[in-house]
Amino acid sequence: MRIKYVIGDATKPKGDGKKIICHICNNIGAWGAGFVLALSARWDEPEDAYRSMPEEERVLGNVMIVPVEEDILVANMIAQHAIYPDTNGLPPIRYNAVRKCLTAVNSLAEEIGATLHMPRIGCGLAGGRWEDIEQIINDTVTVNVTVYDLK
Repeated sequence: MRIKYVIGDATKPKGDGKKIICHICNNIGAWGAGFVLALSARWDEPEDAYRSMPEEERVLGNVMIVPVEEDILVANMIAQHAIYPDTNGLPPIRYNAVRKCLTAVNSLAEEIGATLHMPRIGCGLAGGRWEDIEQIINDTVTVNVTVYDLK
């Protein structure tokens, strides 16, 4: 596994073969800020699938895989609790849920021969630290990963 950093748009993943775009969703049904706006501008399916997900399935660590093109899937990964820091200042990101989600997505990627593509997941509105997310990727992912930073 190798993490490659590129300047670009994670909704337009680079390379040949099957690609899975990974991103973090919250567990309260809120969709409308951050990377999801770029997803929704490109495809309807990820948002529609998330919004139709029953509340009992929006649990931390759950993943919903959404096909958007012949060779592109989106992984809606439930790894954010609510949308604001809690009363103790703990950010919404839940690293154990990120680990569980990436483990599941990696298994699918291995099975179908896909690579993973993502922005710096969990580090925007979710309040996570990239150093921690990168370590989770290194610990759980065996397929190649491309991380996209906008210009």
